[in-house]
Amino acid sequence: MPIRGYVLVETEVGRTQAVGRAMRELRPAATRMLAVDTVTGPFDVIVQLEADDLDLLGKCITEDIQRVPGVQRTTTCLSVQLG
Repeated sequence: MPIRGYVLVETEVGRTQAVGRAMRELRPAATRMLAVDTVTGPFDVIVQLEADDLDLLGKCITEDIQRVPGVQRTTTCLSVQLG
């Protein structure tokens, strides 16, 4: 079963649009980017990812998403199946 995660991204002031565009252009090798949305509230961009395992998901976050210029901080929420 694939692992799905939501990456909540905080950007530098004035960089939200550029970060959102850059996220949409990412093509991580072993991870599927399901959605990239610029949002209002405490976070600026939310990225929905899916990978075959947690290590691949983490690699995408640390090697792709966090390296986008203008990304200040990320918080990752993993989807779980309860019940």
